[in-house]
Order: sequence, then structure tokens, then C-alpha cells
Amino acid sequence: DSLDAFLTHMWAVTIIGAPKKAAAQAIEDLEKDARGWYGGAVGMLNLNGDINTGITIRTVHLKNGVARYAAGATLLYDSDPRNEDQECRLKATAFFRALYPAVASGPEKHHTRKVGAGVHLLLVDNDDCFIHTLANYARQTGATVSTYRSNVALEMIDASTPDIVLISPGPARPADFGVPQLVKELATRGIPTFGVCLGLQGIVEAFGGQLDVLDYPMHGKRSLVSHYGRGVFHGLPSPFRVGRYHSLFANRETFPECLEITAESEDGVIMGVRHRELPIEAVQFHPESILTLERDCGLRLMENMIDMYAHAAATAEHC
Repeated sequence: DSLDAFLTHMWAVTIIGAPKKAAAQAIEDLEKDARGWYGGAVGMLNLNGDINTGITIRTVHLKNGVARYAAGATLLYDSDPRNEDQECRLKATAFFRALYPAVASGPEKHHTRKVGAGVHLLLVDNDDCFIHTLANYARQTGATVSTYRSNVALEMIDASTPDIVLISPGPARPADFGVPQLVKELATRGIPTFGVCLGLQGIVEAFGGQLDVLDYPMHGKRSLVSHYGRGVFHGLPSPFRVGRYHSLFANRETFPECLEITAESEDGVIMGVRHRELPIEAVQFHPESILTLERDCGLRLMENMIDMYAHAAATAEHC
């Protein structure tokens, strides 16, 4: 029911970090003081069982004539304490800006093409905390989205008759979630497949490639990506800025011949791959990230993907 759904999604990764289970355990082990109302939830439970809630973030707490505005920063592999302090102060400025009139309107909104009308996209969740943003991008095109856990039985995928399968990002390695085997099964069935981050890595491994570990983790980092205008990159500017969240990457020396490289980062890492014959494509970066928001490139890429692969005819041949 709705309460079970609410408890399943506690707490938001914007509050505790990701992966959610590991982050929650780290907070339990390391934090000695309670967070109070910050990061909690406020909402309404209707008599019919429906529930509508929102997290208490970007929220002002008024008590005894004093306004308190809580803000937190994200701790990463290479976090700088001074930068994290500045991030907290920057977030707190939202409250102060609310006290003054707006001086300008926001940027013009991108008008999403409804290329997904009548399309069923199946999203495979590899323990990712941001898949709902990917799902939202797909729904903005008019597509219907179903989300299954990574251990979903192939019979369930067959029964759902998806037009496209999207393999989500996730922690660890692709094999930990059975991604390479899933890619092979989807290829055999001729189901168009699109991978993001871990999904790209699993596609590379499925066709015989290998992965390496970056010398410097790229979690929450922004990079310039150049592409050749093919596949999902059609019509996008080159280069454009993307958000990267990965430590693994596709090795060039063992890169499968049946795949082609469609995009690269400024540091020479493979950022996009595409099968030469089958409707299989992937990107290493996160199109749904706020770091890929510039010129709506992430949303436009998702539009291209759905437009291209929704009705693609596949063959059973693969490497």
C-alpha cells in the first residue's frame, strides 16, 4: 500500500547519499547528533489510503522568532572541506533570495517532442538511486515506463513486451547485476536496448570487451564530451557538458569489433558506444544529471533514443 511505498523510498538520496543502503549505514555509524526535522518528511495520509509527502529540504523552521535553514554538502572521494562549506552557504542563499523580488525570468523551457506516444519502455533498476529521473525523461516524451529490479526473470520481460529496455546505472560491476547476460538475452530476442553508465559497461562486457579502473574517480564530475553526430547524439552540439559518475571504463585495446565508439570525453574515455548491426546503444555519462542540463542535451538525447529505437527491427545475430 501507500505506506509501504513511502517506507521503501525513505530516505531520499539527496539527503543521505548513494548508494542508499551503504549511505544510511554510514550515517548510523558516524553521525552522533540527530538531524531533527531536516531530511524528514511532511505530508498527508488520506482516508482512502493515498499518501502525498515531500522531504523537508530547502525548508525554513520558524521558532521563537528565529528562522533556521538547514543545508548540507555532499562528501565524495576528493571532497575539499572549504568547498563543502561554500556549498552549504550557497544552498542557504535560496532562503535569503526569497526575501527580495525576482529580477529576471528563467531560461526558455525545452518543448519535449512526443516521440514516445504508444511506446513501452522497460527500465531495469541496478540498485540505482536516480532511475526515476531517467523514467521522468522518458515519460516526458509520452512513453509508458515500467521499472523492474535487476534480478527480474526473463519471462517477465517477455510477458511485458517492451519496445525498448533501458539498463540503468548502478554501483559495483555489471556482472554483479547480471547485466552482460541480460544484454545477450535481449540481443537474442531482438529487443532494442539502451544502457546508461553501468549499462554501457555491461554492453561492452557482453560482446567480449573488458573494463579498467580510472586513475581518478569521476563521481559527480563534469566533462566535455565530443561525438560524431550518430545515433542518440544526432542533432546535439559537439562538444557539450555532461555529468559523470563512474570509476570503471571501457578498455580500448579489448573493445569489441561489433561495437563502434560514438563519443569520447576530453580525457579520452569512451563516453558512447553503438552496435554496428543491432539496435543497441549506450552512454557512459548520466543524461538525467543536472550536470547534463545545459541546453537540455540530456533530455534531447533521451528523445533521440526513444525516437530511434521504439520501432527498430532487430535481428538475432550478434557477436
